[in-house]
Amino acid sequence: MSASILVSPRSLTTAGHPALARLQDAGYELVFTTPGQQPTTDELLQRLPGCVGYLAGVEDIDAGVLEAARGLRVISRNGVGTNNVDMEAARRLGIKVCTTPGANARGVAELAMAHLLSLARWVPFSDHALKAGGWQRRKGIEVCGKTLGLIGCGHVGRLVARFALGMDMRVLAYDMMPDATFAPSPQFHFVPLADVIGQSDVISLHCPALGTGQPLIHAETLASMKRGVFLINTARAELVDPAALAAALQSGQVAGAAVDVYLSEPPTGDALVASDRVVATPHIGGFTGESVDRAVEMAVDNLLQALSQ
Repeated sequence: MSASILVSPRSLTTAGHPALARLQDAGYELVFTTPGQQPTTDELLQRLPGCVGYLAGVEDIDAGVLEAARGLRVISRNGVGTNNVDMEAARRLGIKVCTTPGANARGVAELAMAHLLSLARWVPFSDHALKAGGWQRRKGIEVCGKTLGLIGCGHVGRLVARFALGMDMRVLAYDMMPDATFAPSPQFHFVPLADVIGQSDVISLHCPALGTGQPLIHAETLASMKRGVFLINTARAELVDPAALAAALQSGQVAGAAVDVYLSEPPTGDALVASDRVVATPHIGGFTGESVDRAVEMAVDNLLQALSQ
């Protein structure tokens, strides 16, 4: 009987991918979660035990799931983050966890820029109003000369910085471990977090969630931003306090926001999604043909390498 590998990312359970054939060619049987749906803990408890490998998406993988996953040797995420995995339990149980750093960076960075321009010119608002038979116009801004603040300047942040500099923006970046060799322009500077928060016209998040479980962007943070700032989150939902952001949008402290990540996916009854000052997309940052191809190929490579040891 062949060993099994569980595949759970929604894009792969829906449409598959040619790279998965490499796992089958290596003698592994593929087990899929419910097509197109993020698996629940109950489904993981049902399908994961007995699998030696797990090609995982963004679903929560807690200690209970890992403890029940008898025989599991490696989790290979088709993304960069591990905040959805109980890493302490994985280490305790000897389960290797692999990621695909940089695989979807281009897709996420381009979406961040699409969000920036959509907010600057109120494109979704205008489109919705016109299609509804109205003729409502909301005055936009030109991004030339404006300051973009990046919180996180890794694979994605560096690409966003280059794009913004190409549009004649000034870029301030905060990173816990800044790369001093990254100096793309005299208009780019690494600065303390407080300077990014206080001096930026647009702030874009490109960092992991805080290990404390607390949001990075909360009421006090929002109050210290420039009035009329735009906020973009294509990183992690846990970074932003949604109630505080909703209040800041209502007061005008934040002029508009763009969101691609949610505490619950799909979100239900989310006030931010319903706001005409929020551009909301359904977690599509890395959902391009090119990003998916890179991530799946790397995730399969990681599985085959780990399982061969």
